[in-house]
Amino acid sequence: MLPPWLLPAWQAVRARGARLPHALLLTGPAGSGKRLFGERLAQALLCTQPDAQGFACGQCKDCNWIAGGNHPDHFLLVPAADEAAEEEAEEGGKKEKTRSTQIVIDQVRQLQSALEVGAGGHAGGRRVVLIDPAEAMNVAAANALLKSLEEPGENTVFILASDAPRKLLATIRSRCQVIEFMPPPEAQAQAWLQAQDVADDALLGFAGGLPLAAKTLATPVWLGLRRKLAEDLAQLGQRDPLRLAAEWEARLKAKDALEAGFAMPTLIDWVQRWLADGARVASGATPRFYADFAAALQAQTRIPLLAWLESLRELDTHRRSASHPLNPRLFLEDLFLSMFRRLRAH
Repeated sequence: MLPPWLLPAWQAVRARGARLPHALLLTGPAGSGKRLFGERLAQALLCTQPDAQGFACGQCKDCNWIAGGNHPDHFLLVPAADEAAEEEAEEGGKKEKTRSTQIVIDQVRQLQSALEVGAGGHAGGRRVVLIDPAEAMNVAAANALLKSLEEPGENTVFILASDAPRKLLATIRSRCQVIEFMPPPEAQAQAWLQAQDVADDALLGFAGGLPLAAKTLATPVWLGLRRKLAEDLAQLGQRDPLRLAAEWEARLKAKDALEAGFAMPTLIDWVQRWLADGARVASGATPRFYADFAAALQAQTRIPLLAWLESLRELDTHRRSASHPLNPRLFLEDLFLSMFRRLRAH
């Protein structure tokens, strides 16, 4: 099943039946449910005994193949680094050499070779290709995929999921039917989170109103990292920025953080949310992302709005290199020093 706010889109797609477009582009922010929607749709399209709502039965031969990751007509295109991570997990954590964070042309060519075999699925049914995130395709890979979208094979459905659809080639976007996933109403989101035993009300605001993202954060590791960052930023004026950088470098390298997927881009994103809330409070509004730290933010009202905005602009420079800093320690030192100078001055 799917969360209730995704059901209208599901019903609209499944009502199309055999008239389903050959390519769907699922868009929306990370945590909006588009990947979950795409996975469920891929399973349903290959299932031979879907239920009354169009969901996969979970019991037929095709469903068992999908669950085992070896369905001959189910194709998943993800960055090479993600493929390597899955392989390492299966092999007990053995590390391989660094892989690309892009979807590269060789992956697309391998997909096309597989799709060229036969005129349809293994039993004459559909073939389904799920690409996530679609914006991870480099230019060569995107151009290669475009040919498949322009001349789709018989009974082949492409499902592309993207946090940043504007990064896709316009020609790819134009060949897909777009389904946009937005945050659900707050009351519905909070009710769903309570049903999932997520008791921290502030997480929904921190996750930008996205309950699936909020649920992901409701673990001891994520909650602890968020709380510690908020405490450190609230005391930034009294902390040594260089020592703070060393502490956060260590946290980024900690085993539990690595296993949870906590990385430099996430840290930068969380710092941006703190600065945005600081700007909101300075302008007389209430914090959105760190509502549970409203008192700490209110205590910084001596910092003018301009200082918060300038810090946000400087953070954009760090964001551009957050995925691959040449020296993480120096990167963090520069980050915290620039914030310290901007905000401590007041």
